[in-house]
Amino acid sequence: MITQKGQSIEDKSMEIIESEIGSHPYAKDEWTIVKRVIHSTADFDFARANKIIFHKQAIESGTTALKNGCNIVVDVNGVIGLLNKDNLSKFGNNVICSISDSQVVEEAKRLNKTRAQTAMRLGAKQIDGGIVAIGNAPTALQEVVQMVKEGVTKPALIIGIPVGFVCATESKEELSNTQIPYITNIGRKGGSPCASAILNALYIILKQNLSS
Repeated sequence: MITQKGQSIEDKSMEIIESEIGSHPYAKDEWTIVKRVIHSTADFDFARANKIIFHKQAIESGTTALKNGCNIVVDVNGVIGLLNKDNLSKFGNNVICSISDSQVVEEAKRLNKTRAQTAMRLGAKQIDGGIVAIGNAPTALQEVVQMVKEGVTKPALIIGIPVGFVCATESKEELSNTQIPYITNIGRKGGSPCASAILNALYIILKQNLSS
């Protein structure tokens, strides 16, 4: 639960973001998400050169899934630490990160794949109908996209915003060419704080919709 002092700092931060960005091309709910990512990173590039892009059904599909208590499957534990736990409890969303599970580690070694990649493949049933949030591992995002193409799983939303120099940009391009609802960005920038911020923003939109 945020304190009054914390809320005042957050409100001031949002005012600064609004004033420094000025005009932008995002719709209302999209801007709620973009603004949260900027707030979590202090990086205005997420509204510019490395802009965030949305599948036309991304926000509706994501908020509906959250409301219905879907699983949230993440690539690394860093995403979990930045999520609003009150929201998870309120809507009954189970957050799953299996990158350190012994089965994942053993299978990754056997197949010579990354643990993040292997965790996604082994978590196909948990992903189905849920939300995947990837902020760190491009190989995890590529694996999920491949699984969708194979018909192995069908998530309600893929948040694919991994950071990095190897395959990060390419994995996002692959995601943006799928028909599954997605939220991603252009280029190398990203990270767990971005993935968490997007999820937290989806909860904000969901609660606004329920109260209207």
